[in-house]
Amino acid sequence: MAKVAKKRGQGRPSDNAVGRETVLNKTMELVQELPPARVTISLIAREAGVDPALIRYYFGDREKLLLAVVDKMLADVPPDVDHDAEPMELLEARIRNTARFTRSTKHVHRLMVDELADAKSADVRRQQGEMNMRAVNAFAGLLARDGGTTLRDVNPLFLHVALVGLFDFFVSARPVVRNLVPDGTDMDALGDDFEDFIVDLMLNGIRKR
Repeated sequence: MAKVAKKRGQGRPSDNAVGRETVLNKTMELVQELPPARVTISLIAREAGVDPALIRYYFGDREKLLLAVVDKMLADVPPDVDHDAEPMELLEARIRNTARFTRSTKHVHRLMVDELADAKSADVRRQQGEMNMRAVNAFAGLLARDGGTTLRDVNPLFLHVALVGLFDFFVSARPVVRNLVPDGTDMDALGDDFEDFIVDLMLNGIRKR
């Protein structure tokens, strides 16, 4: 007598024991290489060698997966210098961290704008806002700690937005920048010079006179 196949339940899909971190890491690689709109569940599944159902099992939907990617990227940002450092040193460290984060994660701010800030899920929109507010609050705390001793009283929100905009354009509009410099220019070295320029511009602009 033939055996009747049992219908699989709604638990974890069987897919060669591919873990959540594997899916997350593969998605992070794709986000760094491609515009966010091209990073679909089907592409992620194909590149990770898994069934799309496994991705939905771990993350629910694409928006939550992309939010997890940004959260992981931010968690990998190097910490500030010693918190006992002078406010000006901390400010420089945060400016440089913003520069290096943007350069190492080419499409992350476009992902924030196009995919998460206007996400269908209110919870995803809220969490995306909280991620950015952490940076704003860090600048606010730094300025409050200084108490106007060495730094001018500036709006921490404007400071965060200005830095993101400056560094993001240099990365996302790289072909535009490349057309403004001589052929053969080392774009990575140019990025280092731009970082130094923005550090000097910001520190001297915020330094109290």
